[in-house]
Order: sequence, then structure tokens, then C-alpha cells
Amino acid sequence: QERLVESGGGLVQPGGSLRLSCEVFGRTFSKDTMGWFRQAPGKAREIVAGITWNGRSAYYPDSVKGRFTISRDNAKNTVYLQMDSLRPEDTAVYYCSVVGKDGSSWYSLLDYWGQGTQVTVSS
Repeated sequence: QERLVESGGGLVQPGGSLRLSCEVFGRTFSKDTMGWFRQAPGKAREIVAGITWNGRSAYYPDSVKGRFTISRDNAKNTVYLQMDSLRPEDTAVYYCSVVGKDGSSWYSLLDYWGQGTQVTVSS
């Protein structure tokens, strides 16, 4: 059965760092383009990072560029999100998914989401 398991969230002070992990079960992960999304209360879910199947190309929106780094380990069926210089506006539940790309738009290809992992940035 396919499923995504996110972990690594928590409470961190502004300027701090966290590393999120997403382990993928039940699919051929090594050929999937993967992405991280986040959803803050009252806001739409948005993509914050994407990475090609071979890890050679990554995408970041301007809001996180230079602070977040996506990576993957195909042998472990896991994608990571290193988040540095965190800001209060980064507070959200973070999710991973298999993604597709249409022009400049990235979107989830799956009809389900994992449980997500809560990231709270506060002093």
C-alpha cells in the first residue's frame, strides 16, 4: 500500500533550523519527481521545494530560496528538506508528495496526502 510518512517537525526559534524527512512506501520512488508542500492555517497549500528523480535539478519559490534545501536518497526511499534561517511565516504543516510540473506550476500527482509534520517558528 502506498503511503508517505513525514517527520522531523517541531518548535524552533526564528533563525533556527530543522530537517524534515519523508519516507515513501509502496511505489518506485527512484523515478518520481518529489516535492515538499506546506499549509498554514487559513491558507492554501503551497509548494516549497521540488527535486527531480536523479536529484540533479531542484526548484524553490522565492519565499524559501536560499534558506531551504531539498535532497533525496533513492536507496532509502526518502526525501529531505533542510530548513535554515526559519521565520515565523514558515509556520505550517509540511507534506511531501510525488509531483508533476506544468510550466512554472508544480502540483501533486497523488490523490492522498500523508499526515504531515508540524513546523512552528516562534520565540
